[in-house]
Amino acid sequence: MRIIAGKYKAKRLNSPKTEQTRPTLDRVKEALFSIIGSYIEDANVLDLFAGTGNLGLEAISRGAKFALLNDDKNMAISTIISNTELTKSENCVKITKKDYSKCLNQIVTQNVLFDVIFLDPPYDTKYGINSLKFISDNKGKVLSNDGIIIYETDKNFVQKIAKKNQDSLENFENLECVDTRTYSNVILKIYQWR
Repeated sequence: MRIIAGKYKAKRLNSPKTEQTRPTLDRVKEALFSIIGSYIEDANVLDLFAGTGNLGLEAISRGAKFALLNDDKNMAISTIISNTELTKSENCVKITKKDYSKCLNQIVTQNVLFDVIFLDPPYDTKYGINSLKFISDNKGKVLSNDGIIIYETDKNFVQKIAKKNQDSLENFENLECVDTRTYSNVILKIYQWR
């Protein structure tokens, strides 16, 4: 796993040897950043399920001004800290160890808006859907007016949800899915305000 472009280009990042953390593959990350490149410059970035810090640090490398990297696992936080030190990006990164819902609630109370939000939760959970619903229900309190959300999931989860006919990934009061990309088993969905 490495930083693909920008000021930290080619810098190798640490990844914990555990099944609990699943970093975004370099080829998926490269495709993703080519799609969202225009949103990154001077952006405030939230990586809610940061894992290794991979996506947030890639954004900082490409010109984002600030990244909040959150995870609730000790091993992930240790990895994020070491990767932040490797890239010497401590001055533009804040690391928090919170459950995703507590992190979102704290953001609402702190009056901080993010231009780019990465949601890359454990695939077989509703954490991503719950996060999208929370952001939709709190319009103007988490995501900036022109901001985007990138939700990474997999085909199995999408099919499972479709079979159960519940919690559609398209049905949010204030958010609309404007793009869907598939890379092998990985699905990227991009959301903006309606």
